Amino acid sequence: MRLDIKGEIGKTVALLEALAGDRELVAAIARAAEMIAAALKAGRKILFLGNGGSAADAQHLAAELVGRLALERKALPALALTADTSVLTALGNDYGFDQIFCRQVEAHGQADDVLVAISTSGRSPNVLAALAAARQRGLATIGLAGATGGDMAELCDVCLKMPSRETQKIQEAHIVVGHIICGLVEQAIASPA
Repeated sequence: MRLDIKGEIGKTVALLEALAGDRELVAAIARAAEMIAAALKAGRKILFLGNGGSAADAQHLAAELVGRLALERKALPALALTADTSVLTALGNDYGFDQIFCRQVEAHGQADDVLVAISTSGRSPNVLAALAAARQRGLATIGLAGATGGDMAELCDVCLKMPSRETQKIQEAHIVVGHIICGLVEQAIASPA
């Protein structure tokens, strides 16, 4: 069976139209960006995490804040908890894979920082443990998930649920939404208060 290229593009277009047409989701995206911008303006930092493709998205979005998306502005404190292989393998070996992110949240997270957790299923045990640790430490929590939000929805102050149940389409939507959030944050940071 051959992959239908036009059909896949059509599914992505339909997904983006569904995103644009979901007023509740659009409002939640704006709230997430406002939370991140407010934290950054208050001198706090943003932590990102996820597994697999979501780990790559975590690194990508952290890089957009540290570097820039579209506007020249000061570097913003963002950290992907997916990038340090020595930390990840030490924690996985010593504490188990379920603890690789929550230990880093304990090490780096402070009250009023923001944790952005990315999970297509919303059920990854290590993501859920990190969200619970963030809540205990007083971090704001934002989730990027699939259609249901999974178990992470109840651990997030804002859970952005992509209108899809297909992993690759959820991931495509995550990066679109992530770029929009970074763009809104840049505008807020670059604009006078």
